Amino acid sequence: MNMTLEHASTLVQAIKTEISRAMIGQQQVIHETLVALLAGGNVLIEGVPGLGKTLLVKSLAQTFEGQFSRIQFTPDLMPADITGHFMFDSQSQDFKVRKGPVFTNLLLADEINRAPAKTQSALLEVMQEHQVTIEGKTFPVPLPYMTLATQNPLEQEGTYSLPEAQLDRFLLKISIDYPKYQEETAIVHSVTSNQVGDSLNTSGVKAILTPDRLQQIQAICTRIAVDPSVIDYAVRLVRATREWQGLSIGSGPRGSISLIRAARAQALIQQRDHVTPDDIKQIATPVLRHRVALSPEMELEAHTSDDILRAILDSIEAPRQ
Repeated sequence: MNMTLEHASTLVQAIKTEISRAMIGQQQVIHETLVALLAGGNVLIEGVPGLGKTLLVKSLAQTFEGQFSRIQFTPDLMPADITGHFMFDSQSQDFKVRKGPVFTNLLLADEINRAPAKTQSALLEVMQEHQVTIEGKTFPVPLPYMTLATQNPLEQEGTYSLPEAQLDRFLLKISIDYPKYQEETAIVHSVTSNQVGDSLNTSGVKAILTPDRLQQIQAICTRIAVDPSVIDYAVRLVRATREWQGLSIGSGPRGSISLIRAARAQALIQQRDHVTPDDIKQIATPVLRHRVALSPEMELEAHTSDDILRAILDSIEAPRQ
């Protein structure tokens, strides 16, 4: 049965509602995570511990009956701990593959910057090609697939910064901040009422669709129309980052591609069959903030990449709708 755009958008709104049953507040974070999922991308979530990142991923997996795995990245984590390895089975007298935690729908790579580059790069192939090579043999991961990596912005001791090549593989970099006063009060009330310990409670989250149906929505997303003037606008924004005073590194072409992919998902969520310049504007900061680097002078003056991107968005003229 073919799914309509209206039906797809309704299902996505229902997913958002279900996640909100478990996760109080953080509506922007939920929205941006769904944008990445619909666009078939990966996300890097930056925020201090205890803000609900694991709860978000677990709840999201539950909404489409997906598999969920979590890897706690540590300095001694090896690539084979992530991807898997061949092992000798004494019963069959043969080597069998033992698949690692990447063989899932949603992978939470917790504190990814705690592991050295060699281990971080074990995720590159699966993030880009949705497959894993073990001892020369290639194995596909279940679809839909998404890596959600987290890093703590404050604690830098004993961390390894992510290489540019890996950062570029993330469709969005999402910032998760402390909850508002009313939200924090509601969280405390929820977690301390009729519950022993502080385990993640996702019992109220219902399954809305299946992995196959989610893939149908992702396919609809790819067919949303984008006018050439909107593509031109996205490219002009990205090219501006390469020569903007205050940035030492600008975004590569993957930034433009990611902008269009994310904007299509944004349009689908809002039940539109075409992308508008506003879709590009609204999603540009999470798409580009990890693809640019501040100049040393800007860092000294405590500017952020978000500040610079806002200035670029204000100065580059958008096409008339």
